[in-house]
Amino acid sequence: MARVRADDSKSQCAVEASLGVIGGRWKGVVLFYLLAGKHRFGELRKRLPNCSQRMLTLQLRELEEDGLVKRTVYAEVPPRVEYELTPFGRSLEPVLTGLREWGERYKKRLQTLNAA
Repeated sequence: MARVRADDSKSQCAVEASLGVIGGRWKGVVLFYLLAGKHRFGELRKRLPNCSQRMLTLQLRELEEDGLVKRTVYAEVPPRVEYELTPFGRSLEPVLTGLREWGERYKKRLQTLNAA
């Protein structure tokens, strides 16, 4: 179930509300990696070497609470936990793809400016 934040109901700006959910240092990157399919926690940690275990746990928990990520725990030894996008989370695909494309253009622009 999506968590309700006190400030969400006061926001008149849809962009502010959106960034309130997907903003943060690692959430967008986590969501982007999950576009490719299910990932275990350790796989995400390897892809995000600068993100602490605690921070990744917090970010995944918030994304789960907001209804964007589904966490599945398997009753195995050792325990296995997988994360995947919910259908609502998958609806962010065009947004995340657009951000990636913009980021690629931005990096090229910086390279051009630095070379000059």
